Amino acid sequence: MGRILAIDYGTKRTGIAVTDELQIIASGLATVPTPELMDFLKEYTRKESVERIIVGEPKRYSNEASESEKYIRVFLEKVSKQLPDIPVERVDERFTSKMAFQTMIDSGLKKKQRRNKELIDEISATIILQSYLYR
Repeated sequence: MGRILAIDYGTKRTGIAVTDELQIIASGLATVPTPELMDFLKEYTRKESVERIIVGEPKRYSNEASESEKYIRVFLEKVSKQLPDIPVERVDERFTSKMAFQTMIDSGLKKKQRRNKELIDEISATIILQSYLYR
């Protein structure tokens, strides 16, 4: 079995999480500047066996796509061209940033540490991946 990789796409930074090879445990992997994301993914998938990629699908309360969806669609086209052998699935990512922030509070991180947006993005990607694994 290969790993499952999850992406919390952002216009500036992108959080990435990954499973173990048995696809049981989801762990934060990295936060990457979005302009460097495709290079990161190509390098990671060259080193590791990735079975599929999960990309968060941002929606509004009304269930409509958020404004960032247009950027994600461009990214998805790049993925399908540059990593054609890896299937991509979408997972609703509503509230993941809030859940990530609450996770940081619950784990006892100090206020200064909770301002780390890169950590929030990585935790959000982990929550997206966990929601995929548990469905």
